[in-house]
Amino acid sequence: MTVPNMDLIDGRAMPQLGFGVFQVPDDEAERAVTTALQHGYRSIDTAAVYQNERGTGRALRDVPRDELFVTTKLWNSDHGRDKTLRAFDASLERLGLDYVDLYLIHWPMPQNGTYLETWRALEELQRDGRARSIGVSNFTVETLRHVLAETDVVPAINQIELHPYLQQAGLRALHAEHGIRTEAWSPLGQGKGLLNDPALAEIGRAHGRTPAQVALRWSLQLGNVVIPKSVTPSRIAENIDVFGFELTADDMKRIGELDQGTRVGPDPATFAAGA
Repeated sequence: MTVPNMDLIDGRAMPQLGFGVFQVPDDEAERAVTTALQHGYRSIDTAAVYQNERGTGRALRDVPRDELFVTTKLWNSDHGRDKTLRAFDASLERLGLDYVDLYLIHWPMPQNGTYLETWRALEELQRDGRARSIGVSNFTVETLRHVLAETDVVPAINQIELHPYLQQAGLRALHAEHGIRTEAWSPLGQGKGLLNDPALAEIGRAHGRTPAQVALRWSLQLGNVVIPKSVTPSRIAENIDVFGFELTADDMKRIGELDQGTRVGPDPATFAAGA
């Protein structure tokens, strides 16, 4: 399975669909990532707080480095320039890599007032070539506008919760205005009701596809990068098999009407766990 690449504002590119390892224990991450790589995934998304960078890194060693796109993220307790640089070094060591393709600030924690200093540390890492691209995760319109106004480098990515029940139109419009790619985490809503939606089931039947494949295809056709997560081999295979069909304009409109503005994850305007 060949996944198309998406151009980034910094001149690099990344696969439009990747494999996330959120909540995968370290001793299971190697097997899950290996399975994903066998099915054609080449973009792998982890984070320091997932505590599975070592297992993820072990799985990556059998694939040529230049074929991979590896993302990891800075945790809340490591904001600030010096702590960011140390945390990045630690992530790199655990992954067993010389560089990462994308490094993200995991949460903005606006109440702490540290994300601008932290972003400037990511700019240093990019200048050094150890983080090829840099971006943010869970930034809101307000926090993203602040970064754009006060710093020199436009984030390549904002990785946000995004699925048919939380479509984030305003944030996606801001991204488009500044050339920032939208990356969807929990594109399947973490299995909390979304995949039982009758509209997704009906659209899926019309295309001979599952509700999960419909939800992923919808996000891809919007131009998002998506990173579904599973540890089940059959689901890992199913989630990448979304490039052989296309939703109609009516399908896209119908899914667009499912937006409820409801989150399955924390509110990024207030979330500061681990800080």
